Amino acid sequence: MSDVNFEQEVDKYSKTIRNGEIVEGTVIDVKPDEIILNIGYKADGIITRNEYTNDSGVDLTEVIEVGQKLEAKVLKVNDGDGQVVLTYKRLAADKVSKRLEEAYENGEVLKGPVTQVLNGGLSVVIDNTRIFVPASLVSDMYERDLNKYKGQEIEFILTEFNPRRRRIIGNRKQLLVAEKARRQAELLERIHVGDVIEGTVKNLTDFGAFIDLGGADGLLHISEMSWGRVENPKKLYKVGQTVRVFIKDIRDTRIALSVKFPEENPWNDASEKYAAGNIVTGRVARMTDFGAFVELVPGVDALLHVSQISREHVDKPSDVLSIGQEIVAKIVDFNEDDRKISLSMKAIGSYVPPVKEEPIFEEPWEETVYEDEEPAAEDYISEDTADETAEE
Repeated sequence: MSDVNFEQEVDKYSKTIRNGEIVEGTVIDVKPDEIILNIGYKADGIITRNEYTNDSGVDLTEVIEVGQKLEAKVLKVNDGDGQVVLTYKRLAADKVSKRLEEAYENGEVLKGPVTQVLNGGLSVVIDNTRIFVPASLVSDMYERDLNKYKGQEIEFILTEFNPRRRRIIGNRKQLLVAEKARRQAELLERIHVGDVIEGTVKNLTDFGAFIDLGGADGLLHISEMSWGRVENPKKLYKVGQTVRVFIKDIRDTRIALSVKFPEENPWNDASEKYAAGNIVTGRVARMTDFGAFVELVPGVDALLHVSQISREHVDKPSDVLSIGQEIVAKIVDFNEDDRKISLSMKAIGSYVPPVKEEPIFEEPWEETVYEDEEPAAEDYISEDTADETAEE
């Protein structure tokens, strides 16, 4: 035995270890359920399968090689047979716990795979340690179905760390809110009133559409969707649709949008198109007892007074007109300042047939086909009726 080996052997017997101490050793033998380490002590260290991993079915010979270096924690200095009982699994858990504690204290962003979707949230695993992300902290908006996250890697921070109670809480929402605020601030610095910008329809309501501008949402109010009348935003737009808008107003973080571009205002050339005496075509948009409002183009309505509908007396516009009906009329008055236009059908003698209700038959009429010759009128008259007719 060389001098070096002799000194090493002396050190083995002079070295002392304690429970809880972390030691490093070299694998000198591997069995399916046991690892033997030379830890530089008078006795070898033993790591059982249960103290290496939580996977009870793993074959240690497939994951550990002789000569490999391992760190382990001392559980017992002497197991009764003179061997040192070690744990690799608990040391790894201690290291992960320490790392997570530091991440919690420093607000570090962690990333891990979603292994389970639970009723109340998501289970994320980092180095065999489970972290729970409650449903309310998964997103910055309500998520009806969390199954889309299964198998995905998500980023989050720890907002609660209590390993003794096995309570480690992750928060993804806080990161999303912070990122959204950052992007919003960048967008607000970049845009100005009057800018033309493209966005994506994010949500539709009865009063308008929320447009994602790439950092913040803007509101396209129903009154700014068209120069004409809009009954329901859902008839014009769909979620996910790309739209070209201009910024009408910015107040704090609220952005008002419009698609009513000034250069497309139908009143720009109205004085020429709708001068008194011009003949125009329009569509009946709505009616009152005193007249009908006719849409000449979207955004330009004209009044057809009941007295100007026909040369014959008309009690109510609805007696002769219907919504959506196209008419031809003459412009008798144009007021550009007040944006008022008056029409007359009577002035050009337009014929308007009265609105009639279709007859309702209780039974469908069936036409009779005669093979020989059509029956005479007498065939439709009873004998009594024929006698009365003859007497007359």
